[in-house]
Amino acid sequence: MFLIVLMAFAVLTSCYRQEVQTSDALPLTEDQMDSISFYTTHHYTHNYNFLVRADSLRIIIQIPSETVSGMLVDTTTVLRGDRLVVADIVIMPTDTVDSVWVQVARDEWTMGWLHESELLAAVSPDNPISQFIDSFSDKHLLVILALLVVVGAALTFRILSRRNAKMVHFNDIPSFYPTLLCLLVAASAVFYSSIQLFNPSSWRHYYYHPTLNPFAVPLHLGLFLASVWAMLIVAMAAFDDVRRQLQPADAFFYALSLVGVCAVCYVVFSVTTLYYLGYPLLLAYVLFAVRRYVRTSRPRYRCGRCGGPLHQKGLCPRCGAYNE
Repeated sequence: MFLIVLMAFAVLTSCYRQEVQTSDALPLTEDQMDSISFYTTHHYTHNYNFLVRADSLRIIIQIPSETVSGMLVDTTTVLRGDRLVVADIVIMPTDTVDSVWVQVARDEWTMGWLHESELLAAVSPDNPISQFIDSFSDKHLLVILALLVVVGAALTFRILSRRNAKMVHFNDIPSFYPTLLCLLVAASAVFYSSIQLFNPSSWRHYYYHPTLNPFAVPLHLGLFLASVWAMLIVAMAAFDDVRRQLQPADAFFYALSLVGVCAVCYVVFSVTTLYYLGYPLLLAYVLFAVRRYVRTSRPRYRCGRCGGPLHQKGLCPRCGAYNE
């Protein structure tokens, strides 16, 4: 009941992005039609806000036609962390480098033009969700993170094995929530990479106009957002079970191993799905995780005195009775 109430609360308080409503009764000008067409294909238009994430970005003060014709131009520079707004967009068919020119402004004194390709390579949408997506979509970061995660997970596994400590998949607790959390992370990583692989335009539109409400986006994006919410809910349930079943020191090491396994799942399945290897790997991982849970987590016996669950015959940890 607690999980159901929490899920309902999370859904009802999610961000909602109001779609732009246009009236069919009012005729649109040619400029408005061009703006709508540009918004459909490029996912941003006038008055859209960007955040500079490159070290610096040079913009040209003169109009694009002077630049294309080869005239000398003046430039100004904006720096990392500056916020830019799209002031105007011009199409220059004669430009062989990039026909789309965008005028951006930092303030009323600092504004200029540059190619769209240069702009998009140096900025990100000015909202926290898009910047979070940027951080977790960088391929170089994923490779470095993969190496760090694998090394860290190997060291953690070695330390915990020597301590005979509780670990997800290997010496698990009698709770399915940790295993379910790992499976959700793996499935969500596969789903995330699949959207980027097979429907990049919808993901790009979501990148420019993000929301946390799974009911305000197309079905495939809604399913992905629902899986993210499910991960948060299952994670709370898993860590609550760990806290209740283990002593503080053991709970800390178990939580550490759980975070490590989830990190490995995210990195491995995000990268391998881009090369179509994530799908058979996910199926194999599901079979492995469920089989390990059935073998190591579910109690096979009950104590003859107190009825407590026992993984093997012998001394009951609850009442001290010896079971043969």
